[in-house]
Amino acid sequence: MPFTTTRRVEFCDTDMAGIVHFSNFFRYMEAAESEFLRSMGLSVTWLESGLRFGFPRVSAKCDYLSPARFEDILNIAVIVEKVGKKSVSYRYEFHCGERTVAVGQMTAVYCREKGHGQLESAEIPDELRQHLQKPN
Repeated sequence: MPFTTTRRVEFCDTDMAGIVHFSNFFRYMEAAESEFLRSMGLSVTWLESGLRFGFPRVSAKCDYLSPARFEDILNIAVIVEKVGKKSVSYRYEFHCGERTVAVGQMTAVYCREKGHGQLESAEIPDELRQHLQKPN
């Protein structure tokens, strides 16, 4: 079973046509990812030994299949598609009832701060990898 969360469409999420503006799906994906990670005691970014670690996004896309409107309840499934050496790729499935609204994908790379706000990619540590690879 994938991790699922819900989100009510707010009026400010909609455009002049009364449907969710396409850009908000990226915010929804990011919020769902944060909830997914939080459910395992993890985060998108954290401090450890005075250094910042995290998963900045390097790729995101979304295909829109059906409109979502003000006050719709969206069910969002978060599926870990792949955990690579340094990256994790997610798939997001948006449903309103039985209707598929959108399908998105996002890839994030594990990074650590190397000083002066600069980041460098690194291999995902085994313990973190095990959390991410648990069946959804």
